[in-house]
Amino acid sequence: MDVSVDQGVNEGPGDERPEAEQPEADRSGDRASVDPSAGVQEAVASDAAGPQADVREAVDPEAVSPQTVGPQVGEERPEARLEQAVRVAEQALIEFEIAVETFRVEVENFSRLHHQKLGPMYARLDELDALIAEARAARTGDPEDLRRAQEARAAVLPMPGVDELFNDWIDTDGLSPEAAAMLTDRPVQPPKRVRPGEEARRLYRELARKAHPDLAREEDERKRREEFITRVNAAYARGDEALLRELSAEWEAGPVPAEERLSESEELYARLEWLAERKDMLSAVARELEESAIGAMLRMAPDDPDRLLEEIAEQLLAQVSERENELAGLVQ
Repeated sequence: MDVSVDQGVNEGPGDERPEAEQPEADRSGDRASVDPSAGVQEAVASDAAGPQADVREAVDPEAVSPQTVGPQVGEERPEARLEQAVRVAEQALIEFEIAVETFRVEVENFSRLHHQKLGPMYARLDELDALIAEARAARTGDPEDLRRAQEARAAVLPMPGVDELFNDWIDTDGLSPEAAAMLTDRPVQPPKRVRPGEEARRLYRELARKAHPDLAREEDERKRREEFITRVNAAYARGDEALLRELSAEWEAGPVPAEERLSESEELYARLEWLAERKDMLSAVARELEESAIGAMLRMAPDDPDRLLEEIAEQLLAQVSERENELAGLVQ
């Protein structure tokens, strides 16, 4: 679906329904919006918001000029057409942010589960490597073997650096789940899966589209939405469908701010400029996620990232078995 400003401005009312008003059956690519196989940029290209190029065009203030929105005989006022362009750009940006956030959740969940489930196996491999090196050095007495044995033993219990000590405390919201649980006296709830279930993803997308802070016009309303979306993001990261349903009901029962119609073209141009800046920031986040080590691993298993963890575990178990056999041969 093309969501460029030219489409949103030049088409008359009724020619095409805005994307936000289409029924769920008309939406295409929601599955792709969280598909890490092609990364965030490619996911957005097949999402309901259209390609990132369309997002760029939709939020490009230069694409809307006095010539493109000038009054013509029998047409609506230019400000109304600008408002339509802003709404299209907002919806495109929200869909892009949903794609980025769902991929970010998978990256963070995979990282935590990788450390939780596979960390002991890596530690066992390091210990076996040290034992093998020490057994070989004891057998040969070679200075080079002794040096290698010392290096292998030092690698088993490395001295943590400052970044390693504090890395687990830092998260997108400022605190990791472990740190937040400690400060709030709540039990730690690690993610159960890399990719939340389909129902959790559906609920998250609906809430993000309804309660997104970018839809606010007043600062107080933006703060209210930001606080609410923070709770939504946390529930989605854990795959907590029940809590997402509660949050959905809470939002529906909450206050509905009066819709404000922007009438001044200067305000609308400023809004488009802000959306363009927001798009650039999200693009940078998407690139960082795609280029990370975990992001690259996730692209290796687009359909089932949880299965990738199982495959890595199987490989590590095989390596442990090989090392144990090698050690047994050295100590006999």
